[in-house]
Amino acid sequence: MNPSMARPAQGAGRVQYLANRLNAGSRFTIAAALLLSSVSVALVAQGPNQAAPPPNLPAEFTTQTGQKIKVSQVAGGLFHPWSLAFPDARTILVTERNGKLRVIRDGVLQPQPAWEAPGTENDRLHFITLHPQFAQNRLVYLSHPKTGPQGTTLAISRGRFDGTTLTDVKEVFVADAWEKGGNLAGRIFFGPDGMLYATVGDRDRICCNEEQRRRDGSDDNSLRMKAQSLASDAGKTLRLKDDGTIPPDNPFVGRAGAKPEIFTYGHRNGYGLAINPQTGELWQAEIGPLGGDEVNVLVKGHNYGWPVVSMGRNYTGTLVSDKPWAQEGMDNPRMFWVPSISPSSLIFYNGDRFKGWRGSMFIGGLTNRTLIRVSFGQPSQAERREMLLTSLNVRPRDVQLGPDGNFYVATEGASGGTAADGLVLKIEPIQ
Repeated sequence: MNPSMARPAQGAGRVQYLANRLNAGSRFTIAAALLLSSVSVALVAQGPNQAAPPPNLPAEFTTQTGQKIKVSQVAGGLFHPWSLAFPDARTILVTERNGKLRVIRDGVLQPQPAWEAPGTENDRLHFITLHPQFAQNRLVYLSHPKTGPQGTTLAISRGRFDGTTLTDVKEVFVADAWEKGGNLAGRIFFGPDGMLYATVGDRDRICCNEEQRRRDGSDDNSLRMKAQSLASDAGKTLRLKDDGTIPPDNPFVGRAGAKPEIFTYGHRNGYGLAINPQTGELWQAEIGPLGGDEVNVLVKGHNYGWPVVSMGRNYTGTLVSDKPWAQEGMDNPRMFWVPSISPSSLIFYNGDRFKGWRGSMFIGGLTNRTLIRVSFGQPSQAERREMLLTSLNVRPRDVQLGPDGNFYVATEGASGGTAADGLVLKIEPIQ
């Protein structure tokens, strides 16, 4: 299932969803409940999968640190934009979920895509990243679904961008995560070691429908348990060379029955990867089920618990795990959310253009339609969280820093549907 469809996002269905979660006994704070309630009320007028009204832009806001920001539209009319990359100071590359790689140049969306994935489905293209030596080799990497006799899986392709067109596009890696459905994830990211990291969803195609409930009333977790198997790429973070081959120092190279591309395992659906500049660690944002969204600090070869350990509930309302806090040999998340925020992206800010933001982590929240800033080491509240862009009523799909030092956010108006209501927004400081 597409993560954007995992939780109702509009109208009375979302209000009922929240009520069900309260009845299920999820732990939450009063502040979080009020925030989600206000978002739900604002969305009641929208029907399922309908586009939200466009935000009134430009807009100005004052943040917790006293920094005033201006939010403006760079481009609109995009079909569920999932990911952004900056090949140069004038150009933004945007992946649209219906398979088109779009080009924004000097603030203008170009009419012709740089490339289009084969097929006709509306789920053909996910994430984009540039090679660390892009200025020399012009290599662009894309993650996307791949169809075959066994169903679908995640593939990674790369091509060369000549400033207008992506050429010589070839697959460099195909994950062994074949299924007839289920989440693919597909965040791709080059680490400081020059290796390409990729997230693969747990491929649990029955997680959110009547098939999950067995006749005896228990929940069928057989598919999601692939996240615990080293014989499958499902529910993993992978580590690859830039040509899609396997680095010899990966943790499971040479182990019988284990996929050598696996870097970490026990994940649900990872959507954010970033290096914490303060520690040099690789952090990951992961969408949980009903609650239990996580940020994890990834360590080579470690197990992050899904679905044996989780703070979330199944979509039937039962607990995912009878040991939600911890289990021997499995790492706890660095932080988690109950109720869910559905984290779509993650970056760290290490600059000085925005007062008081240095060292902060930014996460796009799909369910609560907000960009979350987490500041660390704060007096009296060590990890203060600030909600940004909430009044714009958009779903942040990706957040990135541009060459100009400003934030850029790809958004969509609704979780599904065919409306081309996607935007690319710019956040800049007002000095």
